Amino acid sequence: MGLTHQSCGKAVLSEKFNIKLGSDDELVIALAGNPNVGKSTVFNALTGLNQHTGNWPGKTVANARGNYTHKDKKFVLVDLPGTYSLLANSVEEQVARDFICFGQPNATIVVTDATCLERNLNLVMQVMELTDKVVLCVNLMDEAKRKGISVNIKGLEEKLGIPVIATTARNGSGLNELMDRTYNIALGIENIFPKTIEYPQEVEEEIDKLSERLQNILKDKLNSRWVALRLIEGDTTILDSIGKFLFDYNTQSIEKEEACIYEY
Repeated sequence: MGLTHQSCGKAVLSEKFNIKLGSDDELVIALAGNPNVGKSTVFNALTGLNQHTGNWPGKTVANARGNYTHKDKKFVLVDLPGTYSLLANSVEEQVARDFICFGQPNATIVVTDATCLERNLNLVMQVMELTDKVVLCVNLMDEAKRKGISVNIKGLEEKLGIPVIATTARNGSGLNELMDRTYNIALGIENIFPKTIEYPQEVEEEIDKLSERLQNILKDKLNSRWVALRLIEGDTTILDSIGKFLFDYNTQSIEKEEACIYEY
């Protein structure tokens, strides 16, 4: 028997990610982004000295998490490894993917660089395919201004369907709004409608067929469309993670289900 959605999230955070919440109402926020976008500056600005560092369990990848309080809520901010995608081509990408998938953060902030935004949007769109609780932080706005680059924040928000906040983390500009919008998304106060990526018809047909089979296995524990896309791309590492995180670590049951998917 699989874990329930809520108990699975708490168990996974504690046992698999070594993140122990101080109280049941503490909110967990993932912080994602490409390398060199100022993500660590955002993390340090929000959490100050309330930080813990180490390695992700079983990995040599650094783990940083910190705490901050905003309005009436306590937040745990988990700084994910800097990655260009969630395609699990590296240990860092797999760690980031697995935490957003199975750590079930209440929201995910994706930090981008305002001076080369188009390069960063690939990761943003991948996170949006996985979860609808996404906040986009367009950082380094001071650098963009210095280079004569203008970013249409409102237009970007309308296009993507998620909150978009302009920040210069090194001087604190925009961070209060970032915390406000993250608070709203984490608590479900603000309704958002993230853009859905539509693929060519033949690809969508294959996604639909595989998603239907996956839904019978995943039972709303994970986005079946997203898993179908990963499998169509040939990324079978997601099956190992599903078995590890979602099915009571019962290898026999997940191996049986995996065999059904592999037959596809």
